[in-house]
Amino acid sequence: MSVIFSRAPLRISLGGGGTDLPSYYRDHGGFFVSGAIDKYVYMLTHTVFQRRYRMKYSELEEVDEIHQIRHPILREGLLRHWSGNPLEIASVADVPAGTGMGSSGAYTVCLLKSLVRARHTSIGPGDLAEAACEIEMNVLGEPVGKQDPYVAAHGGICAYIVHKKGEVEVEPLELAPEVLRRLRDQLLLFYTGEARSASAVLADQDRRSKAGDPRMIENLHRTKELGGEIHKLLAGGDLDGYAELMHEHWLHKRSRSPGMASERIDDLYARARRSGAIGGKLVGAGGGGFLLVYARRPEDTRQAMALAGASELAFDFEFGGAHASEYA
Repeated sequence: MSVIFSRAPLRISLGGGGTDLPSYYRDHGGFFVSGAIDKYVYMLTHTVFQRRYRMKYSELEEVDEIHQIRHPILREGLLRHWSGNPLEIASVADVPAGTGMGSSGAYTVCLLKSLVRARHTSIGPGDLAEAACEIEMNVLGEPVGKQDPYVAAHGGICAYIVHKKGEVEVEPLELAPEVLRRLRDQLLLFYTGEARSASAVLADQDRRSKAGDPRMIENLHRTKELGGEIHKLLAGGDLDGYAELMHEHWLHKRSRSPGMASERIDDLYARARRSGAIGGKLVGAGGGGFLLVYARRPEDTRQAMALAGASELAFDFEFGGAHASEYA
């Protein structure tokens, strides 16, 4: 086999996001609920007849040695998980980077999944997620957490318990078919038109958490509590109750760090609420990306968002997690 196709799903955070960073969970433990969706990072990895490493993403790199690769995730992933001949790797994604749907973590998981397949071995989703966390969090020192790699590796709608030493327990939510149908029909995603790296917002949270800032710690404590309450409401099929808690979750999250919201985001959220949306939130760290709302009358909310120039991203939940296949 010479070509490996791999993909890893993006995600929507449903509650508790932000408590998965080590600056918080190492002292307090974390908890979040998140769902993988059918929007992906994709990679093609060509394994034979390559004389040099050729990396194709938003840029094109061609180098002789792995350590010369500029893209940090590609470089560190290959340095740690590849010892064979040079590779050609090309990647694309369904949504732009910086839109709050976990693309960096999904990218790392997608790369490592392809390298596992290229080595003709296997890996479980927990080990795959931890290998991705090691690269992003420990090697590259990014102010990110466990959420994105774990959701990309596992898929599904799950609750995640992060212990103080970093171990993660994964609990898939078993939703009744009617509850899942309503969740699919009434959760809507709209692009705010603003893309922004999460690093600035997360770095502020990380710095203040490490310093023991009382306001930040208390905010994250309540965020974790909200995640637990959201878990119970979803598991019990109380979607209106979940949507109302989304609103509280967003107001609480909005007060966490500067740059969390913008005039454009506030305007879109107000329009969604006037159209009948019960609650909503930005799906990432903040500052831009996609607005997730739970709408009583989805068509009314779609019309209101269209008039404001916010494009909808239709989606479904994804239950397979990261995947890789070989082709001759």
